[in-house]
Amino acid sequence: MRRVAITGAGTINALGHDVPTTLAAFREGRCGIGPLEFRDVDRLSIQIGAQVHPWRAEDYFNRQQILLYDKFTQFALLAAKQAVAQSGLDFQGALGLRSGVVLGTAGGGLNTWDENYRTVYEEGKNRVHPFVVPKLMNNAAASHVSMEFGLRGPAFTVATACASSNHAMGLAFQMVRSGAAQVMLTGGSEAMLCFGGVKAWEGLRVMSKDACRPFSANRNGMVQGEGAGVFVFEDFDNARARGADILAEVVGFAMSSDAQDIVMPSAQGAERAITAALQDGGLNPEDVGYINAHGTGTAANDKTECAAVAHAFGHHADRLMISSTKAMHGHIIGGTGAVELLACIMALRDGVIAPTIGYQEPDPECALDVVPNEARQARVDAVLSNAFAFGGLNAVIALRRA
Repeated sequence: MRRVAITGAGTINALGHDVPTTLAAFREGRCGIGPLEFRDVDRLSIQIGAQVHPWRAEDYFNRQQILLYDKFTQFALLAAKQAVAQSGLDFQGALGLRSGVVLGTAGGGLNTWDENYRTVYEEGKNRVHPFVVPKLMNNAAASHVSMEFGLRGPAFTVATACASSNHAMGLAFQMVRSGAAQVMLTGGSEAMLCFGGVKAWEGLRVMSKDACRPFSANRNGMVQGEGAGVFVFEDFDNARARGADILAEVVGFAMSSDAQDIVMPSAQGAERAITAALQDGGLNPEDVGYINAHGTGTAANDKTECAAVAHAFGHHADRLMISSTKAMHGHIIGGTGAVELLACIMALRDGVIAPTIGYQEPDPECALDVVPNEARQARVDAVLSNAFAFGGLNAVIALRRA
């Protein structure tokens, strides 16, 4: 089995339009959550979110591209361009034939759905633009990324709600490790902050009206975000041979299903995914120094995740650092695991642990070191990134210092 290196990273999210800006925000504990700005926001009971500001599609794409790219595709393309530029790879020739892309998203072209529902139902028009279907389909971002760089290997989209990015990155890791591909662009993208998107989530009654406070006893729900994160996963030996700057090594991945409830999480299902990721990566529990938690800020998720970590790590759980960056960039749903992987790379590469901001009151059911409110300097050699989705779908990735 081949080793897998990460040689490029790109992002756009509420904290920044690139990786350096995002990492600076992690270090500072800066919050990207604020008042939502879009049509009919006054009709919503939830009026906060982590939007990408400033955002003008015209600054990045021409008119024809904007007609074809939903916002989630635009985000994915920008993040992918950053990642490929950092990697230094050129996919012309033989490499393009052995390279691919797998991205995660939950909502796909939700902005396009929202706009065209208005056109048909509210404005009473009987026709929509010919590009509506290719613009809204969930595989649009992956397809456009493959076309942008000439990636002629595996190309597809994973849609597993809030675990979409982790599932996508895990599958990309397995393809490079097995030799099915030499390079994979992978991560996720989401743009659900529109009237219809937020209105749908309001119905679940899991959203906070004021702030995201993961693990804090007074937490009262999640806050949505938007954006993308894309990475270059590459055969480790090839990366080293060409002198690439290796950001981290992907060493393990596991997934599990609770097979229990469509919205309520299971500690046992999460624990099985954590334990299997450690085993897949050849890691002992004491090798792991940091976990980027799913940490949504809901009452059920946070205590369930802490219970899963405590059981999976035993006595070592008291020496682990675990934080949720969602209090800064919001819950990016299908794209969230990709943006959160940046915090894992920062921990390994820079020795900086991103904090859980908004933490106010200890919760005895979340009695772990949640790195409250301020970033921490610490050397860690291995980390996990957790993602636990509606539907009981769990995906955990293990990284090691390169």
